[in-house]
Amino acid sequence: MSVRIYVPADSAALALGADDVASAIRSEAARRGIAIDLVRNGTRGLLYLEPLVEVDTPDGRIGFGNVDESDVAALFDAGFHDGQSTHRLALGLVEQIPYLARQTRLTFARCGITDPLSLSDYEAHGGYRGLRQAVTMTGADIVAAVTASGLRGRGGAAFPTGIKWNTVLRAPGFQKYIVCNADEGDSGTFADRIVMESDPFVLIEGMTIAGLAVGATRGFIYVRSEYPHAIAALNHAIQTATRAGLLGANVAGSGRAFALEVRKGAGAYICGEETALLESIEGKRGVVRAKPPLPALAGLFGQPTVINNVLSLASVPVILEKGAQFYQDFGMGRSRGTLPVQLAGNIKNGGLIELAFGVTLREIMYDYGGGSASGRPIKAVQVGGPLGAYLPQSQWDTPLDYEAFAALWAVLGHGGIVVHDDSADMAKLARYAMEFCAVESCGKCTPCRIGSTRGVEVIDKIRAGTERPQQVILLRSLCDTMLNGSLCAMGGMTPYPVLSALNHFPQDFGQVAGDELAA
Repeated sequence: MSVRIYVPADSAALALGADDVASAIRSEAARRGIAIDLVRNGTRGLLYLEPLVEVDTPDGRIGFGNVDESDVAALFDAGFHDGQSTHRLALGLVEQIPYLARQTRLTFARCGITDPLSLSDYEAHGGYRGLRQAVTMTGADIVAAVTASGLRGRGGAAFPTGIKWNTVLRAPGFQKYIVCNADEGDSGTFADRIVMESDPFVLIEGMTIAGLAVGATRGFIYVRSEYPHAIAALNHAIQTATRAGLLGANVAGSGRAFALEVRKGAGAYICGEETALLESIEGKRGVVRAKPPLPALAGLFGQPTVINNVLSLASVPVILEKGAQFYQDFGMGRSRGTLPVQLAGNIKNGGLIELAFGVTLREIMYDYGGGSASGRPIKAVQVGGPLGAYLPQSQWDTPLDYEAFAALWAVLGHGGIVVHDDSADMAKLARYAMEFCAVESCGKCTPCRIGSTRGVEVIDKIRAGTERPQQVILLRSLCDTMLNGSLCAMGGMTPYPVLSALNHFPQDFGQVAGDELAA
């Protein structure tokens, strides 16, 4: 009887030598005459333990963390293939690791557990139950269920998903589209990548349900070019689902059609903005469109289009399978369900954590993250990507909730959290935000294109001590112009990191706390 051993094949594990570990395990097992079944699974999100090798036992899967190919012979010597956990890298039962055991896994329930390229494995772990329920419902009933669940866009804007779907359902159009925004460009974010690499069928199922809901027969997944493993996994899964009759002219025997294809991104951050993304899919330069008209009415090729983020669409199958109320029961206020938090930066235990809305930043950084990797005090945490606000210690007990963060003039965005210790220069980080905007701006509107360039110059003068009080006033005025005059969130949100750094850490700008210019 063979021993089943799991070695992840997601990008993080591969970057840390997972292929070499897998090859060493095969070779060592063959040399010892041990029969094994090696499965290349996805990641469970415990990135600080990658490569995380697991061995299937009658009691569950035993984990071994940070495995290097040089460790493999010693692991066999210690009997790891028999479920022995005496080796120094042994972690015990993976499901009981506190980092994982305290999570609420809905969207990521299968990640790291299944073979991501196996349809039978996906279905054995609950996959396609949502779609099979959806084919028995009308489009309006599907939309009603998603609306009742309280699901909101997980890409940053947090717009209610059901309202968007209902608009497309009711919109006239000879062809409707479902577009998945998988252009995950925010620093410190990797949840979309984990879904696509570790459980691609859940995204395909969610998009298929969306197509049935609004009457769309074609879908596109726009994936950033820096994600080759995700693109390969999606293309393989799409071909498999099509052969199985779960995509194509007769989805799951419903008589309704839905076809899906992957489009590789153009390498521009601005293409994460939904209208620039549509321009890119159409073969044009990624430039922001003016709104109205909304994409829900005149989107891809001028037709009604649902545009949702990976996490939004991947949340749909569990809603259809278990019901709107099941999903609604998680979270707080108007933030329902779960939020996949990505913990990165100067943090000891980086990775993905899926929890119901309501957990605090302090809990995330210390109870899960284990504090800073450097061992120094944490100074600031940026939430929501490179255009998110920097939050000081006084705000770390705020619950992760869209409205609670908006009250702080901050955003949850895509759930990315980047931690900085007390050695961070906040004025330098503020400059980076302006420089990032200058480099990545599509150039269509003046406040973003020129404002960000002037912003870099002004911050340089502040850091150099040149006419500092006047330059601080100028920086605030410039941010106000960008905030209120930019065509899209690229220029409109760049002031968030800049002003939050200036307001909460005035000393890093040469200001005195309490100074009226720093207030």
